[in-house]
Amino acid sequence: MISGTVFKYGDNVDTDVIIPARYLNISDRTELASHCMEDIDEEFSKKVKPGDIIAAGRNFGCGSSREHAPIAIKYSGIKCIIAETFARIFYRNSINIGLPILECPKAAKDMENGDRVEVDLKSGKITNVTKGRTYWAESFPEFMQDIIKAEGLINYVEGKVESQ
Repeated sequence: MISGTVFKYGDNVDTDVIIPARYLNISDRTELASHCMEDIDEEFSKKVKPGDIIAAGRNFGCGSSREHAPIAIKYSGIKCIIAETFARIFYRNSINIGLPILECPKAAKDMENGDRVEVDLKSGKITNVTKGRTYWAESFPEFMQDIIKAEGLINYVEGKVESQ
């Protein structure tokens, strides 16, 4: 179960806004995270707390295919992103690094900055505690849940290899 405060963004939040290109030479994940969202929300890295959630509109993560964007989000403390839709490459990169993302247009539209939200990844249940509303996203297939639990595809594959 994920429980946190919502940071709300609109449509077409691209990877250049999530992590500006001027920081792509940073390899330290924590330092990279300190610049997450700064071109759209200067205070994001100061306000975000472990377990928080991003809610967004359509086409979240569009733009370049850089894996830096979901890495910066994950290491900022965000535990889940809920959006109306995601750019395909961002979706795949997020799962590959173990960052859960859910498409749920009704929840994403209804959430506001500061709302308290709970997410059950196994069932796809999203509860906006602040507003007393419940939504349902399609839950991940079991193998994708396993990738997320393993904190990413590489760890998942290594675990499979080791168990054989």
